[in-house]
Amino acid sequence: MAKSIFYHAGCPVCVSAEHDIIELIGTENVEVVHIGEVRSRIDEAEKAGVTSVPALVTPNGNVLHINYGASMTDVKG
Repeated sequence: MAKSIFYHAGCPVCVSAEHDIIELIGTENVEVVHIGEVRSRIDEAEKAGVTSVPALVTPNGNVLHINYGASMTDVKG
């Protein structure tokens, strides 16, 4: 089974959401990507439809934007 991908930028909103997502679906079912640290994955996130973080991209390609933390424009600086 494919994993969901949780993109975040390290802000308190993102970190809180990360903990909740992991608790809900388990570490084995989600890949966590801190795009503030792994900036090479920003383009990938945008192509998947992520417009703000934190966001969860499901294995089916649905993008679930979770409690607005930062826009991708803000993340890119």
